[in-house]
Amino acid sequence: MKGEVIIVTGAASGVGFETARLLAEEGVKVVGADIDEAGLEKLETALRERDLEILTKVTDVSKPEEVASLVDFAADSHDRLDGIFNNAGIRDGTHFDDVDPESYHEHLATNQHSVYYGMHYAAKKMQALNTKNGRIVNTASIRSYFGAKKSFRYSAAKAAIVSMTMSGADALAKDGIRVNAVAPAFIDTGLLESVPRERIERLEKKHLKGRLLRADEVAKVVRFLFSPDSAAVNGATLLVDDGFLAVH
Repeated sequence: MKGEVIIVTGAASGVGFETARLLAEEGVKVVGADIDEAGLEKLETALRERDLEILTKVTDVSKPEEVASLVDFAADSHDRLDGIFNNAGIRDGTHFDDVDPESYHEHLATNQHSVYYGMHYAAKKMQALNTKNGRIVNTASIRSYFGAKKSFRYSAAKAAIVSMTMSGADALAKDGIRVNAVAPAFIDTGLLESVPRERIERLEKKHLKGRLLRADEVAKVVRFLFSPDSAAVNGATLLVDDGFLAVH
């Protein structure tokens, strides 16, 4: 992967941050994107202190024009584009009864439509550049496979990503672009800071290790999907859930 250019959205924290770090360690020229400018500055500092290559761009992935600009920025900065990790997203804890059409569409703009924008603009750019072995990786969720009364919008978005990944793989195979996804269980990141401790403890028990996932554990699977070792994997959504769905 050395010398390749890969975009990572949601790069300011969590799985995105760890994926950016791991890819950079492989010699990838990472372009990190997030709406969190301070978090991107921390990513830049962490990687450049180790002489790892990183560019960043503040991006609101819910806006197609900003995702298009991000893709252009990455390709123009390095004269190539090899892949994108569509990872940016927000959690949900709103009861179905409290979801209205406006908030529903706003949520899907970030958690589903942004993935389409990333797939669309990155694929178009890789086609134009005649990229060999392009890769797209999306972040789905175990919520792609089951619902909950306080996860209506989130589950809808993440379920769609599984289907988008399969259809995208079929559509882009002619261009040599592989499309895959990861479906993590619950990850110990800042997104869970507002969740009550008793709720966290219940979730921990549903993972076979008895703890939440670490962001770097998920990032290592993402790195695999970008690596040559995953050449035979296409259109797949890999569960990264420590057995959560197997036993619950």
